[in-house]
Amino acid sequence: MVILRLAIPTPMRRSFDYLPPQGIDCSNLTPGIRVKVPFGNRELVGILLEIANHSEFPVHKLKPALEVLDETPPLPTHLFELARWSASYYQHPVGDALAQALPVLLRKGSPCERAHEHLWRATCDASPEQLGKTAHKQRELLSALIEHPQGISSDALRAEGYNTQLLKTLVEKGQAESFVHHPTHDTHADILHEAPLTLNTQQAAALDALNRCEGFAPVLLEGITGSGKTEVYLQAIEKQLREGKQALVLVPEIGLTPQTVTRFKTRFQVPVVVLHSNLSDRQRLDAWLQARDGDARIVIGTRSAIFTPLKNPGIIIVDEEHDPSFKQQDGYRYSARDLAIARAQREKIAVVLGSATPSLETLHNAQQLRYQWLRITERAGNASAPRFELLDVKHQPLQAGLSASLIEKIRTTLNSGTQVLVFINRRGFAPTLSCHDCGWIADCNRCDAHMTLHRNPPHLHCHHCDKQTPIPMRCGDCGSDQLQPIGAGTERTEDSLKRLFPDTPVLRIDRDTTQRKDAMAQMMKQIHTGEPCILVGTQMLAKGHHFPKVTLVAILNADSGLFSADFRGMERTAQLVLQVAGRAGRADHPGEVIMQTYHADHPTLQHLVHQGYATFAQQELAQRQQAQLPPYIHYALLRAEANGSGRAEAFLAAVREQLESDILLPSGVQWLGPFPSPMEKRAGMHRAQLLIQGHNRRNLHQLLHTLTHFLEQNRETRKVRWSIDVDPADTF
Repeated sequence: MVILRLAIPTPMRRSFDYLPPQGIDCSNLTPGIRVKVPFGNRELVGILLEIANHSEFPVHKLKPALEVLDETPPLPTHLFELARWSASYYQHPVGDALAQALPVLLRKGSPCERAHEHLWRATCDASPEQLGKTAHKQRELLSALIEHPQGISSDALRAEGYNTQLLKTLVEKGQAESFVHHPTHDTHADILHEAPLTLNTQQAAALDALNRCEGFAPVLLEGITGSGKTEVYLQAIEKQLREGKQALVLVPEIGLTPQTVTRFKTRFQVPVVVLHSNLSDRQRLDAWLQARDGDARIVIGTRSAIFTPLKNPGIIIVDEEHDPSFKQQDGYRYSARDLAIARAQREKIAVVLGSATPSLETLHNAQQLRYQWLRITERAGNASAPRFELLDVKHQPLQAGLSASLIEKIRTTLNSGTQVLVFINRRGFAPTLSCHDCGWIADCNRCDAHMTLHRNPPHLHCHHCDKQTPIPMRCGDCGSDQLQPIGAGTERTEDSLKRLFPDTPVLRIDRDTTQRKDAMAQMMKQIHTGEPCILVGTQMLAKGHHFPKVTLVAILNADSGLFSADFRGMERTAQLVLQVAGRAGRADHPGEVIMQTYHADHPTLQHLVHQGYATFAQQELAQRQQAQLPPYIHYALLRAEANGSGRAEAFLAAVREQLESDILLPSGVQWLGPFPSPMEKRAGMHRAQLLIQGHNRRNLHQLLHTLTHFLEQNRETRKVRWSIDVDPADTF
């Protein structure tokens, strides 16, 4: 009896048994290969978990699989096991987790091979004299093939004016043949395009420590903005390349990928591939296979690239490790940063977590000596740290969020021939629209949120559920036409700055202006000319960009996040403020940061400005320890959403009550809640959550395993949508 036990990409947390396809030798089947199977009225691609000799179901009820798609597993064994472990840790269906570790085309059953380019060449004994004297065109085409012994494509032949239809005739006469071309890289060429930069003392010490790492070595590289962390990455990777190994570099946003790729391609003369969601499925599979086969020496990607196989892994780098983008917020809720640590442990290589403002969890691990902690406290070159100013705007009139003193400071900076960055973390023209007569506010009827006003194109947009409506001509309550925008977003700030500085280019950089292909690259090209301009943008501007001529950074609303319901609100605010501030002042241009605030005496802002991130982080960690919050406790959220108000909370309360009466809670694990989510209504669904926490991670996961089994068997779960988020990045 041979049973194929498969992981199928479904919401069910279980495996499925199938009989082998007819005529298949099962002795050669290896866990990890793809198998096409019937599933209901569909055909799906599953992953073989094991070959069993029995099933809990009667054999006559088992269906035979349709086709075995691979001779060898697409994923190496250690990544296959990492994906399985990740599914268990994050309480996610193993079939879906394994599927998401593969490129889309492999999930759909496409061959695990690159898109081959077919080239044409003359056969070894071909000769134009063997063709008839009147076959002039055939002779010309064959002569062209003989001139290109390495092969030539059909497109190239057409471009030279040859009739490619004649190729078939030459093949039939034994004069020509087609073959599949695999591009190769000259492994003997020098790996560098340009020489490395000279490191300062602290950079050199950090690089030396990285180069001395052997085996599994988790490292926190904490370097202030402008300290040259990227140069340390580049030189650490150079050592790995010279040893014949590969590097995986994770970045938080697609917007950072092009400039990172440019930096790496400028430095190295080796194949560099990119993996992110803007690639086509074919491009993504080809890049993935180049990495797996060892042809791509450097792989740069966003969160999902963590599962990209490397033939000769040497180092993993997670840049801006504190960024919440590394945590998947829906579906398979994994953390790419944490999986990078787990992967490096399996591959016995170094993993570098780099940041100017490390997450408190990472800092705690470094303080507990779980990670090696390298610090760079000096800016690279001759650059000095920017000067901070807290600008109290209480009782001051604002023009689209800009105070008079800030406007004057912008004018002075532009007149000096340098650039200005204005940061406002709100897209759109204004946060909402209001009636001046009755106070009506344009709310989203599907979310507990205001509709954001956009002017280009004109519409109201809910950024939570994506609902869009035309801008009303009159108030929905009193009929008045006195509708006014409330507050300022990036569009309104851009308009105001264009009126104030009509002779200066104003570039808005947010999700709306960077959707077009190459839009971000074009704006960056204009910025790097060095001509005076004003950059207006959201947190897209805060992450890793190098703006040599920006000498003034203006943060319009430094208070956002200070009073967040999320316990990480203060940490995120501090990180964002310092990341944005770090764009000011590079090389010979000293920088200045002006932070407009209504709470200039707030201790968090005071500590950031006068004592830096390290002092803030230590005080925040002390408060977390006192309040028993992460990283001093482990927790997960059971989320539920339902159509009617109160139904999600009632469901969670019933779950808690039944489990508390039926099982003995593991030691040290406790429930909190249920309670409404911070945004209770979103996309028409009413949401609630139940917090489960414990000091012992093993005991917590023991309860989570029981909980998922209970929920999958519970009929009430059909009335609600539920999910479990382990180590959540936020509580929304």
